[in-house]
Amino acid sequence: VQLQASGGGLVQAGGSLRLSCVASGMIFSIRSMAWYRQAPGKQREWVAGITNNGGTNYADSMKGRFTISRDNAKNTVYLQMSSLQPEDTAVYYCYIFIRREYWGQGTLVTVSS
Repeated sequence: VQLQASGGGLVQAGGSLRLSCVASGMIFSIRSMAWYRQAPGKQREWVAGITNNGGTNYADSMKGRFTISRDNAKNTVYLQMSSLQPEDTAVYYCYIFIRREYWGQGTLVTVSS
């Protein structure tokens, strides 16, 4: 199983970014996926999750600002982030559990004030 995340970058407060994570080495369409993030000096935290049939859940601080989605034809999960704030600065990781944890390499999102 491999997860390849991309889409991070530098954005001003109030801006938007879309992260992508391409999965390989598994049957993507039957798997739930998730995004986590880790801010400097803080523990990694769960951001959002999506089930194999498209059901979604979000951490409270992301509700209404972040949208997780998937394209099974492209083996890709997305995280659309809007109204970004400096406290959203973090490395964002995609995640899947198949008998064990798998993490993407992370993509850095920096939000300037």
